[in-house]
Amino acid sequence: MSVMSSTPGLSATVAPVHFKAACPECRSRFELSAGALRLAIGASRRTTFYSFTCPECGSSVRKPAGERIIELLTGGGVNTLRLHTTG
Repeated sequence: MSVMSSTPGLSATVAPVHFKAACPECRSRFELSAGALRLAIGASRRTTFYSFTCPECGSSVRKPAGERIIELLTGGGVNTLRLHTTG
């Protein structure tokens, strides 16, 4: 995801992280930066998802996020919203 230089005397270089995504509406495939994605973590599978706006057709896309997706998105710097239920 990120690349760091291990050569002494050189500053570390971090490559921007991009995620591959697809739109279910227009079927376009593209790459999105971490800033173009949003992750919501809720109390159940139904309330845990990631979302983005399709850069091709403008549709709002919401997809379920399992443990591996959560790990990749948070590790890549995607803004995360933790949803809490009131009891």
